[in-house]
Amino acid sequence: MPAAAARVVLVTGVSRFLGARVANTLQADPGIERVIGVDTVPPVTPLGRTEFVRVDIRTPVIAQVIASAEVDTVVHLNLVTSPSVPRAKVKELNVIGTMQLLAACQRSPDMRKLVVRSSAAVYGSSPMDPAVFTELDEPVEPPTSGYAKDAMEVEGYVRGLRRRRSDLTVSVLRFANFLGPGVDSPLTRYLRMPVVPTVLGFDPRLQFVHENDGVEVLRRMTVEDHPGRFNVAGDGVLLLSQALRRAGRPYVPVPSPSISVFGDMGRRFAGMSGFSPELLRWLTYGRVIDTTALAHELAWRPKYSSEAAFADFATAQGLALPLIDRLAAALRR
Repeated sequence: MPAAAARVVLVTGVSRFLGARVANTLQADPGIERVIGVDTVPPVTPLGRTEFVRVDIRTPVIAQVIASAEVDTVVHLNLVTSPSVPRAKVKELNVIGTMQLLAACQRSPDMRKLVVRSSAAVYGSSPMDPAVFTELDEPVEPPTSGYAKDAMEVEGYVRGLRRRRSDLTVSVLRFANFLGPGVDSPLTRYLRMPVVPTVLGFDPRLQFVHENDGVEVLRRMTVEDHPGRFNVAGDGVLLLSQALRRAGRPYVPVPSPSISVFGDMGRRFAGMSGFSPELLRWLTYGRVIDTTALAHELAWRPKYSSEAAFADFATAQGLALPLIDRLAAALRR
């Protein structure tokens, strides 16, 4: 759908991999006059002509930034998914930060568009789930903790803003798990464990979205008008067992109550922060989302299927090498 060109775009979470990539993509658009990136820490990736402002979106300062720069488009990517800080702090960053940001958007007369990164985790993971979730489906067992619950609360506040500012174009994107060479997440750390634990008796269906496709969807939503909620994932699914075999990962099925022991091993060898309840449920029951609405809205298909996204990640990590080659590489380190 054609849209009036975004003049001044503000990207939250610009110091993380997704925020930096989106900012770099948007700044290459000659129709965008300014790209402003905000975060609490300086970015490690060069941002080109993107202007970095160090600000905590939980504070009223974010309203001053939006007002003074006459921001007309906000791309909200500042949702913490792999916390290395206490859970209470993460919830504050995700939920309180979003509330403050949306309040600033509501007050700004220049605002015309909001793009929000959400997650397919809002559907939860349950043995009673439908085969495929559409955007109209409600979770059978709503998430009760962690990032998934945060994402549900964020979407609730976004709906409230949409009611108060019906003039805004609001796009909410429910992404499947990101994969690709640049992605670092609880999932990628799980896949890098020396021995990967799986839940005994379960082989979940999984979907992934390649980082390149995710960035392209965010770009399209920013420079065009596509209001609504949209599921985002690569075509097709992979069983967890298929993914692990294709990556050459040794794995062992264990009873669900015992998997925390392997979480401790993950802390030592893969940089994990243990197995969160939502990650464990996903690794037990999986989740599949329908992306028909997005394909119809954008007249676009992702370049990478779920299988291809996983293959690209595995190749970049050296996981797809034969076992003997990986052992030799480890000995050379």
